[in-house]
Amino acid sequence: MDAAERPPVTGGCHAACDADDGFVGDEGKMGTPRVPPCVPRPVQLRHICSLSGEAYVARRAWRDASLAACPRHPRGGCGLVRHGTYPRRTPTGMRIARYYCPTAHETFSLLPDCLASHFPGELAAVEAVVATVEAARSVEAAADVLRPDITLPSAVRWVRRRLTPVRRALLAVVTLLPDLFTGDARLTAVRLALVTPSALVALRTHAAPHLATLPTPLGFHPRAIRRDARLPVDPHGMGADRAGPDR
Repeated sequence: MDAAERPPVTGGCHAACDADDGFVGDEGKMGTPRVPPCVPRPVQLRHICSLSGEAYVARRAWRDASLAACPRHPRGGCGLVRHGTYPRRTPTGMRIARYYCPTAHETFSLLPDCLASHFPGELAAVEAVVATVEAARSVEAAADVLRPDITLPSAVRWVRRRLTPVRRALLAVVTLLPDLFTGDARLTAVRLALVTPSALVALRTHAAPHLATLPTPLGFHPRAIRRDARLPVDPHGMGADRAGPDR
């Protein structure tokens, strides 16, 4: 594609990655890009909805999910359009409404409050795992009860994949909202402070301004994939060996 035919680069992360197909070395030759990969922007947004997953499916409530303005262009003019739906495996029959911004080339999905972000199923199921761990004598004991259908090491990994991000999110929420919580980030304490057995769903409301930065499955900020940010070392160039000490 000629340079004149390329779409304009508007800045930000995409500008850094799209501005050049590679880097120009000392001799003017194109090479492999030496910039870190782009970090994807969060594309999940909250659909404020008090329905359970089963009721959401029964009512086909994704048809009521709407996006008033484009998150990238609040003033409009970007051509934001509805972009159909996509399915979730659980609950059966669940679909998620989606919008598309042709200017930013991004899609935005509207996740109802009952569903876990970047995890299968509902937030209530994830919360039940954390509650079971807090009531058990150990993570292993809880894993043995929660997943007797698989080996214990696999069950422990399954539990920790849910336990660790929820604990991280609860600690962040308790820190961000000191007037609401006493500083105790245990699920039991958060439930008590919110006066509800469905703390994670309730936190979608109480921590709404912070959802984009809170970790999944409560918030919409996916776990970053660790990459080695160091620049690769160039291989030795061809040529004569450097002179070494006399032997």
